[in-house]
Amino acid sequence: MLNALPWTAFEHDKVHFWVHYGLCAFGFLLAVITFISQTTKPAPYGRHHKSNQSCGPMVHQRIAHTISDATPGVLLFSLVFFLYGTEREYPNIIFFCLWLCHYIHRGIIHPWIMKYSSPTTPLGIPLGGLFPNLLYSFLNADWIGSADYDAGYYQDPRFIIGIVIFITGYIINRYADIAVCKLRAHSSIGYSVPHGCLFDRISCPNYFGEMLEWFGWAIGTWSLAGTVWWLFSCATFVPRARHNHQWYKEQFPDYPKNRKALIPLLY
Repeated sequence: MLNALPWTAFEHDKVHFWVHYGLCAFGFLLAVITFISQTTKPAPYGRHHKSNQSCGPMVHQRIAHTISDATPGVLLFSLVFFLYGTEREYPNIIFFCLWLCHYIHRGIIHPWIMKYSSPTTPLGIPLGGLFPNLLYSFLNADWIGSADYDAGYYQDPRFIIGIVIFITGYIINRYADIAVCKLRAHSSIGYSVPHGCLFDRISCPNYFGEMLEWFGWAIGTWSLAGTVWWLFSCATFVPRARHNHQWYKEQFPDYPKNRKALIPLLY
């Protein structure tokens, strides 16, 4: 029989317990607010940015994305895990490596290989991403640095299934990013309709892949921190995919009618 809670954490530090779960509650509230906000109006960047919208002064696109993603996802996460955390067992180290695999690509590699539609972006866009990234990166680093998983947890179905889902999502996300990079590199007319693999089924396989990653993370870590991070990802990607899907249909009259926005066959 599986142990419902295959870990112990914060047993001898009540302040740490309340700070961690208090931030989890705040993270859940932020996810709800984000979903409502982005459902109402898309984030004003990229194809959804309008010249009459003001989100602060324009800043260098690549540097801004590197700071907003790599600073929390790589630097802060590593500092919290190694300097603040105490657990260094196999599951903890594996979780640490998975997180860094995602954020080294997302924050350091991706911004410098992607062909953006504009070399600059309003300052409010990276700042709007920096704050939640700081919060959720801290929460998840705090968790995997503090959780003492049961002996042999690496054989637990939750750990195995979570890792498989994470890696599957990671591959989908990387494939979609590479496909978009190639499409933009060979296009001189702005946005084009991508084709191939999951692009023939959904408009945003990059979002779908990342949602899978964090769903796998939530299952594998079996944590509230992982769950609220996955919920925040859904709160961002679900409305964003719907807006992107609608934009494609409006911009391209021959856009494939059988494509869904985010989840194959469903949504």
